[in-house]
Amino acid sequence: MALEWMPRDNEKKDHTLHTTPYWSDEAPGVVYEKRPLTDPEGNVVENLYVSWIRLNNPKQYNSYTTDMVKGVIAGFENASLDRSVVATVFTATGPYAFCTGGNTKEYSEFYSMRSDEYGQYMELFNHMVDSILACKKPVICRVNGMRVAGGQEIGMACDITLSSDLAIYGQAGPRHGSAPDGGSSDFLPWYLSMEDAMWNCVSCEMWSAYKMKTKGLISKCVPVLKVDGEWVRNPTIITDRYLEDGEIVYGEYEKGDKLKEARAFVRQHQANADFELLDKEVDKIVWTFSNLFPGCLIKSIDGIRMKKKYFWDICKNGNRHWLAANMGGEAFLGFGAFNTKKITGQDTVDFIKFRQNIAECKTWDMDMFAEVMGKPKE
Repeated sequence: MALEWMPRDNEKKDHTLHTTPYWSDEAPGVVYEKRPLTDPEGNVVENLYVSWIRLNNPKQYNSYTTDMVKGVIAGFENASLDRSVVATVFTATGPYAFCTGGNTKEYSEFYSMRSDEYGQYMELFNHMVDSILACKKPVICRVNGMRVAGGQEIGMACDITLSSDLAIYGQAGPRHGSAPDGGSSDFLPWYLSMEDAMWNCVSCEMWSAYKMKTKGLISKCVPVLKVDGEWVRNPTIITDRYLEDGEIVYGEYEKGDKLKEARAFVRQHQANADFELLDKEVDKIVWTFSNLFPGCLIKSIDGIRMKKKYFWDICKNGNRHWLAANMGGEAFLGFGAFNTKKITGQDTVDFIKFRQNIAECKTWDMDMFAEVMGKPKE
């Protein structure tokens, strides 16, 4: 062999960063799996794998706790450095939610009024988003249910989104005491028009998977309800027509009795959702990635990611400081109201009274806060 005289070290290096990561099969936690790569006929390809990172907190709609954030970081950093992994799938447990963001109970009961602590938490959150954007394997977001608030943000950090057609998408921050500064204010203008990005970011409206597919936020949505052997598209959403009275209605919600009946149908069957079609779409994308030069593939992906990273990298540290400071004010109220809704019967503050108090220059203290919070039910 040519140049065989040159000294060489041929022992494999272990690039794994996390040997005791925050992974757990028990909820709340993050499950990390290496699944064998399969070809379109279902045959296992030897020595090649797909990393699956799964949020596992279904009782709290897969909201991420502090330790779960660490588990996600560990998953993406290990997948990135695993030479046998060809792609990474980011998903969650159950038929109802991919992720609804940070754990509101933890936010309200521990982090509110502890701004420095929340600042440290945001260091972890920023690292989580960075770990997705820096993963040297393509990242597919497999949306099994609602992708809302911080869940929307970590989802948009991914490269490709394939979705259940029961999923909804949107933000919650301005309604619950925060701003969508964990990525949405940076990423949404790349995906949507500026007007759509603005409204979706601030209105707290929930948009359907079909609407988001039409507007370009996601790549594909597929039905997950299989009833009597037949696939049924989400009946709460208009999918059989595009225009009505001159307005685009495709992807919007049905109305009136039709919507009520459709919601009852979904409630009846969603627990038994079948993700066969979604997983087939995931497999198709993974197989496409597998049959490309890996170096050329990740260079191309990083070239696209660079645009998303541009505003994220500029804004993430300043946003970290504001989000921390906000934990002593509006976030205390917003997360507190949401966390105590079973006690008070309402999940938001009295916004009008809050604005009136501000207009009167009232001091921001517990007495002022008490005026706008709900009261415990007798």
